[in-house]
Amino acid sequence: MIVDIKSPVPSDIDIAQAAQLKPIVEVAKDIGLTEDDLDLYGKYKAKVHLDVLERIKDLPNGKYIDVTAITPTPLGEGKTVTTIGVSQGLHEIGKKVFTAIRQPSQGPTFGIKGGAAGGGYSQVVPMEDFNLHLTGDIHAIGAANNLLAAAIDARIAHEDRLNDERLQKSLCPKGKFSPWMHVRLDKLGISAEKPSDLSPEDARRFFRLNIDPYSITLNRVVDISDRALRNIVTGLGAKTDGRPRQAGFDITVASEVMAIIALADSMKDLRERIGRMVIGMDKDKSPVTAEDLGVAGAMTVLLKDVLMPNLMQTLAGSPAFVHAGPFANIAHGNSSIMSDLLGIKLASGGYLVTESGFGADCGMEKFFNIKCRYSGLVPDCVVMVCSIRALKMHGGGPKVVAGVPLAQAYKEENLELLEKGMCNLVAHITHARQFGVPIVVAINRFTPDTDAEVELVRKAAIKAGAEDAAVSEVWAKGQAGGAALAKAVVKACEQGNDFKFLYPLDMSIREKIETIATKIYGADGVDFEPAAQAKLKLYTDLGYDKLPICMAKTHLSLSHDPLLKGAPKGFRLPVRDIRASVGAGFLYPLCGTMRTMPGLPSRPVFMDIDIDLETGKVLGLS
Repeated sequence: MIVDIKSPVPSDIDIAQAAQLKPIVEVAKDIGLTEDDLDLYGKYKAKVHLDVLERIKDLPNGKYIDVTAITPTPLGEGKTVTTIGVSQGLHEIGKKVFTAIRQPSQGPTFGIKGGAAGGGYSQVVPMEDFNLHLTGDIHAIGAANNLLAAAIDARIAHEDRLNDERLQKSLCPKGKFSPWMHVRLDKLGISAEKPSDLSPEDARRFFRLNIDPYSITLNRVVDISDRALRNIVTGLGAKTDGRPRQAGFDITVASEVMAIIALADSMKDLRERIGRMVIGMDKDKSPVTAEDLGVAGAMTVLLKDVLMPNLMQTLAGSPAFVHAGPFANIAHGNSSIMSDLLGIKLASGGYLVTESGFGADCGMEKFFNIKCRYSGLVPDCVVMVCSIRALKMHGGGPKVVAGVPLAQAYKEENLELLEKGMCNLVAHITHARQFGVPIVVAINRFTPDTDAEVELVRKAAIKAGAEDAAVSEVWAKGQAGGAALAKAVVKACEQGNDFKFLYPLDMSIREKIETIATKIYGADGVDFEPAAQAKLKLYTDLGYDKLPICMAKTHLSLSHDPLLKGAPKGFRLPVRDIRASVGAGFLYPLCGTMRTMPGLPSRPVFMDIDIDLETGKVLGLS
């Protein structure tokens, strides 16, 4: 460990600031990288060049581990702590290991949850950098998204005021097509070497996008929770300020651009995915893309450095990639494919440990059916994190509310309540086993948990089909507290697997949604509301029916209703609409009421954050 372990456990930030960090060039050297392979961002973080992948492509893959969880309480159950802890535990038992996790949004960091660098003696450091800006990736993603949003409104405004001849001269001032324009020519089936070759009819088809303002699905973004921006009207003021229309903001990590960064496997792939982004429809009901707007190239330029993974370190001094941060309830909830492609080679002969967001019904299902499908990587083991307090909640325990002290039921032994809530863990194990990957349950032990409660969980997990169940005490003990869990993971990885996707891509959209609903959520079926039924037909007609599905639903229940705890039965999943992230490469059905812009609570955690004016140290970050 690069920090001394103390008892009682100090605050996360005090632990992180006490650590004797290794210079990032030394961390890189330990995994076979040189300073020439890095773009340094200060002394303790760096971006890794993409051309490294070409150099190490022939190395055997390391073992690939995904850390997921049961349905959490609003407090979270320590999944990131355990992810880092598994890595630190593997380091403790002498294994080569690499960690790959998501970069957190400033929304939760300043809102309810706080930071996401892990906690206690299981962290990625420096935690201030991890939680605040890092290398600026999220800001660059926001800039790219908002450039696209500005291009949409600008194009509508200019098409309103310019006749066909002036519009053509404006877009092709030198009488030549720009390189990107040939993509649109091919899309429209128009053959022309230069603009003057176009017939008046083809010129009008080519230059006028005729965007239907009511069809626009792209919102502007900002990486702060701000409910006042969920619904806005743009274009107010003078005529030169644009056409007024109803619009809104999403939080940056919910944007399709973020999902694209997480799923792209090369700069070429990134450029193509950005170009395929559909922002809405024209008035003839044909999709309008970022390529059609001529903005895809500029967006990619803004994102060129973002695609490089960020290298940091754990409190064990082992390497960690922190890269991309899509939410797992409204997006696919996994760190980047680029970090995994690099990490699994840099961990050759060892282990790559990554994490998927929220419970197994959210992030893990998407890790398998979306991320692994695009990366081509095959997982060797799933680690499923559970906590005794969460299982008690699922057994009918008192409501758990962030910022409110836990009820007494969670602070004392209650085997009956725990037994009743075990159904949630059993359901997640049962559902995860469908993918053919060995499962190890990690019991994230909190101070009030008794030996009898831990043993009850361990036996139930193994009976449900887990290879093993081990206690994780990494929060209090660091890498030594993860050794037992690490040994169980090593053993599970040696079992081999029979990995398979939950559904084939040639299934219909309806069938894919129904498969996830019944086999992962335990629903009796799916009810498609009229808007969703219309999208089933539209997206099939447009050829989007071969895309995987990214369900947007609550993370607080296996169902669509956050109040239904345990393992709900006898419900049908309502799908109110379906939207397309064509650039990212998935369709996302909306189940229940899902917000893409959170709001701040009555007492945000930013109220605890300040700076020490004498030392410059950050205070109160959690």
